[in-house]
Amino acid sequence: MTPTAYFHSIGRKTSNPVPANIYGWHESTVERILENQQYTGCTVNGKSTTVSYKVHKVIENPKKEYQIIPNTQEAIIDENVWLRVQELRKNKRRPTKTNRKSLFSGLVFCADCKSKLHFCAAKSLKRNQEFFRCANYKDGRGNCTIHFIRDVVLEMIVKEAVAGLADFVRCYESVFLYMQKQKCGEFQKKRQQKLKLSIESSRKRIADLDKLFSRIYEDNVIGKLSDERYARMAEEYESEQKELLEKVKEEEKQLSEIEQKSVDMRLLLQGLREFTDMKELTPTIVNKLIRRIEVHNPEKKHARKSVKVDIYFTAVGMVSLPDEQEIRRMMEQIRSASLLPKQLTA
Repeated sequence: MTPTAYFHSIGRKTSNPVPANIYGWHESTVERILENQQYTGCTVNGKSTTVSYKVHKVIENPKKEYQIIPNTQEAIIDENVWLRVQELRKNKRRPTKTNRKSLFSGLVFCADCKSKLHFCAAKSLKRNQEFFRCANYKDGRGNCTIHFIRDVVLEMIVKEAVAGLADFVRCYESVFLYMQKQKCGEFQKKRQQKLKLSIESSRKRIADLDKLFSRIYEDNVIGKLSDERYARMAEEYESEQKELLEKVKEEEKQLSEIEQKSVDMRLLLQGLREFTDMKELTPTIVNKLIRRIEVHNPEKKHARKSVKVDIYFTAVGMVSLPDEQEIRRMMEQIRSASLLPKQLTA
């Protein structure tokens, strides 16, 4: 029920008339709800400002300038879910004229030109004939080849890959986590610490530059510093401060991406457990598990065409499952690592 219809049902006056469909929420309203970070239990301040205390024209601030205060209220949705929704909304899913959609719409890309693969469906096509093709193909007039793959074939390939990973994680979750830690855990940890130190150092220098600028301004006013020297020093300080602000912005973005990967890992494991219980792909499971799918151009071998598909899973990217010998070796390494602290304390 829409807010207007609800207020009318409890006898509260509203400025808007009751809509014909009391359950018909407008797209813009749903969009604002999905983008509202305050549903995660935080308070977001500084969204807008005014030109001055005299001119009351409202100016929207960029999101990087928002002041976010966590845990100020009870959360309606989990923050991890909200972050994943924001990522999914970056990939637009346009419905076809037949109103049929693929499970993978918005997730499939060309392995060569990196453009999206469009999902093609028509009334004349049966379910097993619907397909994806490169957006840059344009019926042969574009600058890329077709990269054709049928939707049912892609679903079969993805389901097989997800089933294999889900079975492996169910049996060897500790080995899987150990693999990811060996792959990028230590590097990411060091990178995260380095970024935090760099951001802290840059912010300290920015604050120091503000003080230096005030000092040379005062020296110029009282005559200790000439106008020419003041102008040159002010320009140098402003240039350095501008570069530092850009550097902090970029490093904060990188730090946010690293921290997001730990959140994505939890979503991946949760999605794999759900698939193990259900054994079927659903939009919810696909959105939790799959970050990106890249389709290569079909190759003809022995009178048959084959298509290579790269599946990038959430948080871990492409996964190559180890054989039995590698699993045993990693399990021995895990046991050795778990026994080492006990030996040191003995």
